[in-house]
Amino acid sequence: MNITKEQIDELNAVVKVAITKDDYQDKVDAILKDYRKQANIPGFRKGQVPIGLIKKQYGKAVLVDEVNKLIQDNLNTYLTEEKLDVLGNPLPKQQDNFDWDQEEFDFEFELGLAPAFDVSLKSKKPITHYKIVADKKMVDEQVERIQKQYGKLIQKETSDKTDELTGTFKNEEEGIDNKTTLELDKVAGKKALGQLTGKKVGDTVTINTKGLFKEDYLLSGALGIAAEKAKDLKIDVDFTISEINERQPAALNQELFDKLYGAESIASEKELRERIKTDSEKQFEQQSEQKLLNDVTEHFIENTKFDLPADFLTRWIQMTGEEPLTSEQATEEYQKSEKGLRYQLIEGKIIKQNDVQINFDELKEFAKGFIKSQMAQFGQLNPQEEELDNIATRVLSNQDEVKRLSEQLMSQKLIALYKEKANLKVKEVTYENFVKEVYG
Repeated sequence: MNITKEQIDELNAVVKVAITKDDYQDKVDAILKDYRKQANIPGFRKGQVPIGLIKKQYGKAVLVDEVNKLIQDNLNTYLTEEKLDVLGNPLPKQQDNFDWDQEEFDFEFELGLAPAFDVSLKSKKPITHYKIVADKKMVDEQVERIQKQYGKLIQKETSDKTDELTGTFKNEEEGIDNKTTLELDKVAGKKALGQLTGKKVGDTVTINTKGLFKEDYLLSGALGIAAEKAKDLKIDVDFTISEINERQPAALNQELFDKLYGAESIASEKELRERIKTDSEKQFEQQSEQKLLNDVTEHFIENTKFDLPADFLTRWIQMTGEEPLTSEQATEEYQKSEKGLRYQLIEGKIIKQNDVQINFDELKEFAKGFIKSQMAQFGQLNPQEEELDNIATRVLSNQDEVKRLSEQLMSQKLIALYKEKANLKVKEVTYENFVKEVYG
């Protein structure tokens, strides 16, 4: 077998594979002999079928199969040995009047080659790295929420604007009949709030759903309907009150601190506020780092210039898709995937240039940390190391999980690399301002 490469341009090449009879004949003969031993053909005893008949019946199929295996194995080996960085897979060139009855075969494969380019982690203009801080307003709201959550309910005869009303929403025409609890401090608008205050158990109030709550998402839950139906809903509903309660906030004392964080972990309101601030900012790190990763990714895509073998990749998409595609559809699919392909190449270059690697021990420790955090959500705060080790081993026996966790760990390593070497400008913002600035 002889394999040669013809370079068309920097991004395209053709590989020619020449196969002679000596390359495949011994293997084909051995397979046909095995077929003869097993063949059951009427008129012949098992194992006594003439080899000529076996060749006539199975020879062509065996030949085609063995030649294709030879091509696949040797072509892959050639690409590896020649260190050819190809995109997609080699595409066989169509050959007119190809004849499987000949003894020597010539095949040609088109290659799309990865471009040569450099990536600099240092940008001229600094990239913003948001550091989200928990300000006094946020901490105050968290403390108030905790006091409310752990507070006591006191039944009342007449409703006030800070009470909780349990009752049933009804609207026959819309099929609404849902029992719920309204927190009046979440009701928007003076009119609606006025209608719901000064009322007693058994009273029925007719209110309009338009702008009923300060947060629009609360309406679907209150009415017991789908969010899509609740969106822009403007109807009158009857609300019949069955219970009125005032929630008395819990005192900020040692009993509450122990309930929240365990015995003697927190000893004062000041320590509670510091803990809330620290925990909140730790939770914000994930959003901040994801934003950084997105921004650095966009920077590299926009500022790292190189060409791709677009025509080859379009044909490759057209020929290798699960469903047949027209050339127009393949072009559209290529345009959709081009940005992602560019970043795959850029990321690969960054990983190689900076020798970013993942070994199995690192991946296992990462998996154990992931498992531990999941267990904590279900109240298992101190799992045994042996238990974590066993679960991680089972998880990593699944190749899909290995791929998913490897991608997450690699993202963490890249973020750490960007923090160390990229041109970043740290900007402290509150969570509220982060949301406004990033998501508009």
